[in-house]
Order: sequence, then structure tokens, then C-alpha cells
Amino acid sequence: MLKSTETYIYKKTDDCSICLDYYSSNIRNSPLIIYIHGGALIFGSRKDIISEQIRLYNKAGYSVASIDYRLAPETKLKDIFEDIKDALSWAKEKGEKVLGIDPKRIAIVGHSAGAYLGLLLGTYEDKPNAIISFYGYGDILADWYGKPSQYYCNMPLVTKEEAYNVIGDKAATEGGRDRFLYYLYLRQKGIWTREVSGYHTLFQKENIMPFCPIHNVNSDFPPTLLIHGAKDTDVPYEESLKMAKRLEEHGVDTEFIKLEKEGHLFDNDMKNPTTLKVFEQVLDFLKKHL
Repeated sequence: MLKSTETYIYKKTDDCSICLDYYSSNIRNSPLIIYIHGGALIFGSRKDIISEQIRLYNKAGYSVASIDYRLAPETKLKDIFEDIKDALSWAKEKGEKVLGIDPKRIAIVGHSAGAYLGLLLGTYEDKPNAIISFYGYGDILADWYGKPSQYYCNMPLVTKEEAYNVIGDKAATEGGRDRFLYYLYLRQKGIWTREVSGYHTLFQKENIMPFCPIHNVNSDFPPTLLIHGAKDTDVPYEESLKMAKRLEEHGVDTEFIKLEKEGHLFDNDMKNPTTLKVFEQVLDFLKKHL
């Protein structure tokens, strides 16, 4: 694992401190990538960023801040998104003095749930300059999250007791893979959106709609690159396809890379020629928009 240059607390709440790891390009006034990890909003941490990806970004002149955020279900989506907004605000307000970066050149790179949060940030008034979504999603009211997943139902069924045994009652900013059991239960029951948002998907849709990027796109949405494998069994690639079409309808500078043979987390394999080609395109996109 590549050692971070520094760890900073970007936000404090009543019950936790929320951190970011900073990986400097060692170039003064460099653009910044804010990396948002995946994990279905339930597990994962800022440490999940892949070292080789950091090296590629740094070598190309980009500094990287990999952030934690409070996790579900102990923290609900509204407050999770507040953390993401606060991370961007911290970088814009303190990035120049504390990190030595250019606060006017910030991109979001997110993976899976992190990509979803990044896309959601594009609907907020205080936006990044660009967004890169690796197998993200734009509609948490769609059937793929609101109905039992055939893929996950083919796995051993998880009981409610087993699922809730792996989560706590206090805010968590880092979650181990044991919490995947809770996610598996939610996907088998088709209740992920309800559990992470705190709202019922049938009777409280109006409360969830603001957290669906695809339903809140306008022409001010930042330039966006969406990357998705057609063989993704966790997040349907159609989620990125639909998001790309909606962005294009609003005149947003949009690129969509569909990878015919790749699945979820394809970029964990940094020796895969497809992955390396994708990162060439990612760096080209960043160069164009930062």
C-alpha cells in the first residue's frame, strides 16, 4: 500500500472525526482528485484506493485526497451526502493553504457507491470541475435496487438476525467486509434503498427523489466520464448508459465507456490491458477538464 503524505480530519461530528488521506503529486498548485470509495454505502474506507491508481494520478500531475464518510445504516443517506459536500467544501476552502493544491481545479473520482455519491454531487450548487464514475448509478428508485436481486438470491440466504449482527448503533466511518453480509441481506430482500435512506420506496418517494442524480440533472452538471462493464452483476451497466443519455439530453459534456467483457471492480486488476487503456482515457479526460 502506498503511504499517504498526510492524514487530515476534514469534518467532526458529535460522535466521530471524518478523515482523508492525502497523496501529493509534489507539484505546487496541482489539480486535486477527491476519491470516494465504494462499498454500497455500508462498508469500505479511504484505504481502499488502489496504490497503482494513485501512482498514475500523481505521475500525471494530480494530487489525490481519498476520503472517508459515515456509513449506512447507522448514518442515513442525507447525512452521508452532507459528508461528501463538506469534503468538497474543505478542499475548496483549505486546499490551497493546507495541501498546496489549486482549489479551482477539483475532480471527483468515485467507484460504485462512491461514484453514485460523486454523481449526486453534480446536482449540488457547489460542484466539482469534473466527475468520473466507475460503475456508478444514478437512480436508487429503480427496480434493480428496489426488488430482490436474482444474482444475490442465488447465494446462501442471510437471515435478518445474521445481517444485523454485523452492524452497530454508533456512527462508523470505516467498515470491514463482514458488513457485506448486511448488504447481501438487503439485496436479497430488495430493501437497500429503504435501509440506507430511511425512507419507504413506495410511500415516501418524494423524499428519495432528491438523492437520485438522474432525476436532478441540469445543464450546469459538470463534465462527466462514465465507465461500466457490460458483465457487471452488482450494478447494471444500464445505470451508466441511462445516466449518460440524460446528461447528453441536457447538453452536458459526457463520455461513456462500455467495456463488453468486464464486470464490477474490473479495475482491481491493474495488469489487465483493458484497465490500463481505461486509465489512459481517464487521464485524457482529466487533462481536458482540469
